[in-house]
Amino acid sequence: MKKHILLIDDDALMRRSLSYNLQQAGFDVESAASAEEGLSRIDLKRPDIVLLDINLPGMDGLDALKRIRVEMGLPVIFVTARRRELDEILGLELGADDYITKPFDFDVLLARVKAVLRRASERPSGESAPPSEVKVGDLVINADAHTVMKGGSQLELSPREFDLLYNLAIESGKVVSSDELLARVWGANFIGEPQVLYVHIRWLREKIEADPQNPQHILTVRGVGYKLV
Repeated sequence: MKKHILLIDDDALMRRSLSYNLQQAGFDVESAASAEEGLSRIDLKRPDIVLLDINLPGMDGLDALKRIRVEMGLPVIFVTARRRELDEILGLELGADDYITKPFDFDVLLARVKAVLRRASERPSGESAPPSEVKVGDLVINADAHTVMKGGSQLELSPREFDLLYNLAIESGKVVSSDELLARVWGANFIGEPQVLYVHIRWLREKIEADPQNPQHILTVRGVGYKLV
């Protein structure tokens, strides 16, 4: 069965040309000129992946991402025209699976789409699904509800922070390498770029540690990675 792509972009020429090229590459493609139209299309037919522009009339791409990625759980690739917008995305870390800047080579976009779809669907043969709820000390992490409770109080985490904490929690007491965390949470394209991991570890510590400067739960294993105890 063909994978279904929803393209949300207010540039009519971009929608036509990209839709045509993706169809030629074997995908089923729908397009929308606004976030609101895109969300309506998702309600009618759930796509396998969404290509989402940032600059949109009405609801912008950042607000749409909260609905599409966080509430609906769909893979999203951000399409952005300027570096400044890309910096904003990385700073907000709202949870896009990948990004590509305009203008782009179609083959590059196609490779990104296939990589995100592969990450969304692949699980090694024989590997059991990770638990939906994990308890580590006074932390209770529920993957289905996408919630983290600490001592009975709910923590407000971004999607990336949640994914990072969950991946540490399912390996609690074990060291998880930096590259493994980058691959699981951000994708293989981020392996070898540990700065994004450092930032999110610091943010997590600020939310779960009594003294973030002297962490007792998220521990650094120098030269290797991190572990949650």
